Amino acid sequence: MDNLILLILGLFISVLGITNIKGNISTIHSYNRRKVKEEYGKVVGTGTLIMGVSFILGYIALFWSETAMAVIILPGVAVGLGFMLYGQFKYNKGIF
Repeated sequence: MDNLILLILGLFISVLGITNIKGNISTIHSYNRRKVKEEYGKVVGTGTLIMGVSFILGYIALFWSETAMAVIILPGVAVGLGFMLYGQFKYNKGIF
């Protein structure tokens, strides 16, 4: 029950990712909403969705082992951040 926050966070982040993928980029920083293409929102949304799903799967894996949870969440967050950085560099021409 202590890790229920992990499930709630995973669901929330997944919904944000799906929202961005569908084209609603209102959750992204205002500068990026004005200056970048819609593809930016899709790439960032994909990264967000990957992270959210990894949190949900990590919560489910927690019933078996904490190690399994870490094995699922850490790579999921790394891949999700990789998608976000890819989109940031490709469509925004840098981090800032």
